Amino acid sequence: MAYTISAARENEKMESERASSLIAIAKARVWASEGWRVVIIDAQGREYLPAQFDDLTPFKRVAPNIMRG
Repeated sequence: MAYTISAARENEKMESERASSLIAIAKARVWASEGWRVVIIDAQGREYLPAQFDDLTPFKRVAPNIMRG
């Protein structure tokens, strides 16, 4: 599956395609940290904002087990 990273800042626009969701997320996070407005678009045309990037990973986050004493 291909992922398109689309980023905009002021009057600039950049796009990049990656086959791996993990590589697409890494690149998108770097661009976002540099002040770009970033979105990842999957092969079905769905757009993911930075807060949704983890939805693209094959790994699911699990809340840590917090022991209370």
